[in-house]
Amino acid sequence: MSEAICLTPEEFEAALRAKGQYYHIHHPYHIAMHNGEATREQIQGWVANRFYYQTSIPLKDAAIMANCPHPEVRRQWVQRILDHDGEGESEGGIEAWLRLGEAVGLTRESLLSEERVLPGVRFAVDAYVNFARRACWQEAACSSLTELFAPQIHQSRLDSWPQHYTWIEPQGYDYFRSRLGQARRDVEHGLSLALEWCDTAEKQQRMLDILQFKLDILWSMLDAMTMAYSLHRAPYHTVTADAVWHTRRLV
Repeated sequence: MSEAICLTPEEFEAALRAKGQYYHIHHPYHIAMHNGEATREQIQGWVANRFYYQTSIPLKDAAIMANCPHPEVRRQWVQRILDHDGEGESEGGIEAWLRLGEAVGLTRESLLSEERVLPGVRFAVDAYVNFARRACWQEAACSSLTELFAPQIHQSRLDSWPQHYTWIEPQGYDYFRSRLGQARRDVEHGLSLALEWCDTAEKQQRMLDILQFKLDILWSMLDAMTMAYSLHRAPYHTVTADAVWHTRRLV
């Protein structure tokens, strides 16, 4: 067996970007939302379940910082937490997402209670947070590189949703607008870390596997929503019409 060859930084970046073909922008559920084919229930279900992911991002980033011994990295990485939790007069992404929920007809109380979060979504998101807690900080940091593809998905929502879903209040789109610039900044930082750290063929392949793991998480979240809101096969649908699954964080 021939020994794996270490890619140049340019080749490695191209390999990372090639993973974009598996980004959840290509999932049928997201395509339906983009094309104006999603029902009100499907939009609301996506917003409610994605909120669990949004509230978990600062937990993931805090875990990365807890494992990172370098102050200069932590000083930069902490901005991600502030972007979501808010700082000073900046409300933060979580508050903006709550306003998105209100814009699609959900109450803040319903979102914060996590009562609508599907177990498949919860398991996928929890797997991401737990990976960040257990992995070395470089691997956990690089798992965020789905940000490479994020500006495109935010822009697609800003371009298509106001046309197709006139019932959504305009202020609900503030989160997507704010993330356009933040995601590009985060991409620059995360990519520089990955290119510097992945200096062997083994590390490069490991990083590509981790990026695929993160892509799997995002895709699996939409699979769970498809079952519940498109195919009407929510968990335990053959047993009861009630949402009997657990609705609170257990760890």
